[in-house]
Formats: sequence, C-alpha cells, structure tokens
Amino acid sequence: MLDPDTLEPFLERLFRVSEPWGARLSPDGRCLAWIAGNLGPTAQLWRAPADGSAPPQRWVANHRDCDWFFWAPDSASVILGQSLDGDERVGLSQVSLDGTTRALTEARPDFYVHGGQIDPSGRFLVYAANRDPVTGQEIEANVIYRHEIATGERVALARLQRAAYVTPRLSPDGRQVLYHRKDRDPAGEQLWLVGMDGAGDREILNAGDKRKAEGLWAPDSRQIVVTAEAEDYQRVGLLESTTGKMRWLVDDPALMISGAHWPKRSDQVVVTETRSARDIAYLVDPVTGTRAPFAGAEGTFLPIGPAADGAWIGYHYDARHPTRLVRRSEGGLLPLSELPDRRIGAEELAAAEDFRWRASDGLEIQGWLYRPKGAARGAIILVHGGPTAHSEDAFDPEVQYLVAAGFAVLEPNYRGSTGFGLPFQDSIKQDGWGGREQDDIACGATALIARDVAAAGRVGITGTSYGGYSSWCQITRTPPEVIKAAAPICGMTDLVVDYETTRPDLRPYSEEMMGGSPAQVPERYRERSPIHFVDRIRGRLMIVQGLNDPNVTPQNVTDVRQRLDAAGIPYEVLLFEDEGHGVAKPENRKHLCRRLAHFFAHAFES
Repeated sequence: MLDPDTLEPFLERLFRVSEPWGARLSPDGRCLAWIAGNLGPTAQLWRAPADGSAPPQRWVANHRDCDWFFWAPDSASVILGQSLDGDERVGLSQVSLDGTTRALTEARPDFYVHGGQIDPSGRFLVYAANRDPVTGQEIEANVIYRHEIATGERVALARLQRAAYVTPRLSPDGRQVLYHRKDRDPAGEQLWLVGMDGAGDREILNAGDKRKAEGLWAPDSRQIVVTAEAEDYQRVGLLESTTGKMRWLVDDPALMISGAHWPKRSDQVVVTETRSARDIAYLVDPVTGTRAPFAGAEGTFLPIGPAADGAWIGYHYDARHPTRLVRRSEGGLLPLSELPDRRIGAEELAAAEDFRWRASDGLEIQGWLYRPKGAARGAIILVHGGPTAHSEDAFDPEVQYLVAAGFAVLEPNYRGSTGFGLPFQDSIKQDGWGGREQDDIACGATALIARDVAAAGRVGITGTSYGGYSSWCQITRTPPEVIKAAAPICGMTDLVVDYETTRPDLRPYSEEMMGGSPAQVPERYRERSPIHFVDRIRGRLMIVQGLNDPNVTPQNVTDVRQRLDAAGIPYEVLLFEDEGHGVAKPENRKHLCRRLAHFFAHAFES
C-alpha cells in the first residue's frame, strides 16, 4: 500500500499511460493507426510507420471522441466515426494523412451508425443505420446504406426485419457487402450478402436459427472467413461467396475458438483461442488446416497482420505491462505506440493471480486476484460487463490504483463469461440475467473471506454495465458480512425500463439472455430487477452514472432513487454530465478512483 503522499502521483502516472485499441494496418502495410485513450480529454487517433522508423504521432484530437475508423483502399485517408461525451451518436468523416477532414454524415445524427467503409473508386461509403430511407427518421431495425460521397445520396441496399447491432463489411474489390441478421431468433446470427448495386440480397450461411455465425472477407474478395457455433463449440471455415460452398479449417470441439481473420499480405489465417481467459493465437494454413501457434513470449500477443516487409504487427500486454502495439520480428518486439514519457515500471504494478473457487452447485469459477503489498484493508470485487466478455491478465489503471490504495481486487469470470468454452458462456441463459452467475460472484466473496484475503464485512463490489447490475444484485441479496458495500456504475436497476429505453439494436441481446421480451416473460424480468428489492439493502451504496448513457439510461437511476428514498435507504451518488455508458475521460476516471477508494475504506471501517 502506498502512503497518501505517494498515492496521488501514482494515480496521475497510471492515467498518463496510453491505452491503444481498434488498431488497423493501412492496406499497403506501411502505416499503423489506432485509437488512444488517456492522452487527452477525448479518445484520439494516432499513427506510426509500421516499420518502426519514426515515433508515433497524433493524427486527430478534438472535442469529440474517436470511436472507430476504417482505412480507405488507397491508404491515403481513413473513414472516422466520432461521438460526443459518450452519447454514441456517431458521425462519419474522411480524414487525410495531412489531417484534412471532410464531413460525410451529420455530426450528431438522430440515429445510430455502424461501420463506414469506402469503396476502391472513392465514390461510395457503406454503413448501417437505424434510419428510415424515406422519412429519415429513427426506426427500430437497421438499414444497409450505400452513401454517395459527392452528393450525399443514400441508397438502401438491404433492410433488416428485426433490430440488430450490425457492422457491414465491404469486400476488398468493392463489389459486395457482407453483414448479418438476427431475423430468425435473438440468439442467432445469419450471414447475408448484397451487391453494391442492391442486387442479390440473400442469406449465405445459417449455422442454426439460435446459433451465431460471423464472417470477415479474405483478401481475394472471393472467400469469407467464418467463425460459427456448432453444438457446443466454435469452428472456423472458408465460405465461397459465389457458390456458397463451405470448407471447415478448424473443427475441433476441444478448442475454445474465439475469432479468426485473414490479414492482407498473409498466406495464412489467424485464429484465436481463448482458454481460461487467456488468448492464444495460431496461424492456420487455408489449404491443409494445419495450425502453428505463434512463438511464445511473456504476456499475450494478439496479431493484427503483417506489415509491408512481412513483420507481424500486434498487441502485447499483461497486468504488469500496459497494452502496446508492437512490431514482431527475429530481433524481438519493437514498440510502435508506446510514448517514452508515459511509461510505468512493471515493478510498480501488481501481478494477476489465477484464483479459483466453487459455486454452490459445484461449478469451478475462475478469476484474477490482485494483492496489495502487506495486509489488505479489504477486498473489492470488480465485475466485468457484457456479460458476454471476460476479464484477463491485462493492465487496468483502476485495478492498480485500488491495489496501491491497499485493497485486494478480484475480477471474477462468472458463468456467462467468454474464454471457458461455449457451454459455460451459454449457461447464463438457463436462468437468465440475475440467476446462478450471481451465486458465482457471491461465492467468490465467500472464498476471499475463507482464504483470509479479506475479513468478513470487508468485501465490496463494483463494476460497469453488467458489472453495475451485478453490484445491484449483490447488495440487495447478500448480507453485509459477505458484501458490505456496492458501487454500481451504469448498472441496470429495472430490466423492463432498461429494455424499453435502451438503444433498439441492443434489445435482442436482452431477449436472448432473458428468454424473451418483458411482454413474453414478465415475471422473470420483474424478479431479476434489483429495483424491487432495495428495501433489503443493509450495506453501503454509491450509485455512479453517466448522464448521456444511451445503453443503460439514467432513468434506471432516477427510478431507483425514488424507491430508495421511499424505503429510507441511505446512498451516495456520483453523476457525470459528460459521460455515457461508463466513465471514459481521464480526469473523470481519476475522480472515480479516488471516490471508490474513499467509499470502500469508510464502508469497511463502519
């Protein structure tokens, strides 16, 4: 535990470390671009030569967040999606290498945009939006649009029947658009294909009405790399876009496949397996299916693709080494995104310890435990969102700060998490949200106490999104001897309100997880909504919310505060006017860290 005089400078340095994500190589393999957090009040676009010949440089930094981008085929510009203060109303623009910017859509549209790729001619842009082609008004289901850049004319290429979160992918030759639908069942995803002229819109792969199939184009524009669910595992194959012929490359129930893509300039497919919350990357021969793992290295290496000279570019990280983009060659790893004046030493950071326990039904649950130096003031359970996601051995400034403040931190990978096989991931659907996965988390708290990581009455819980919902579940169900305090961040309180007020493209996920809509299974939605049980709260509570959140809307907080006040339950509130679904701005994240440490310290001492 750091002393107070040292803790604040450590916090400042933690949030000076850049966090790169969304990295993409330019089509010519000469430039790597990525989105960087913690380098300013908003997420910025950066780039560096893929050969490592020059340091990284800022490309786009303004008052809006950079959410995603796609390279233009000529490698001379990107299509950039930006939003403001977490509102997720993304506008698209084209940004040239010299920084010249041209707006392509409304800056803050009244609908939600997904994707944004430009065709080789430079004439058309392709994206999805829940915008009515005739009225221009926001609607439930997405439409695949071809947008003429010069005139702004939008042509609807395909219309989904049901709402779905969909990012269309334009083939490298610019002739066809690959996308997915969820028309058959909320749990399924089928692959569809439509021509750039709007002709031939058709389903090309259905792995099962309740199964998911994802696809990415191969460099030849003829084949599609498919990751699809089978009985209780995922497999990888190549689909001929013209004939519909499928050939499975990796079809092994023992593997826990999590994704696949075929990078340009590579003669092999990259396949990723996630086992026990650790990612392992393979190169797979597209003819023989032979797998070869990337050579071992300390930490995790996730390949993006080869640069123009053949050296592989990828992410490298673990808990004591913040994520960085690197160039991998015979000489080792050459950092491409790292800024020398924003480094933090591995010796200053806590390592991730594989921590396991049993749920009440005997199922083994895994998590990552971070221990402070010396005796812990208590333990904080930090629950990941999703729930279709997982915590991994990776640098997290919030975790490292709480550990430095004297707390042990446990990140549980409860049932429903990815990284432990498809049956484990899908098991959350047996009960729906708020079922046995909450027992997994509560048993994790009990295990911390039983193994003397923390004393009884000195375990708290926090998390964002589904982690916030889990925090609400725990504080309304679990006695203070096990869970003493909760700080839910952007967490659902009323699952009916959440369903009715969230983005329309996110509702199918609720239906998949809950076994239907509120109209179909009303009792399940009610009994799993913490708002109806706030009178049971005996521990301490702090509510955290971004007021621009379009996912778990602020109405979740407004409604639960009325119930808390009526029941006479005390609580604290921390609201951020300039945040959406989660807390993203560095200054806000630092303020949240301070408040969390103060809140849990006082809760454990009371």
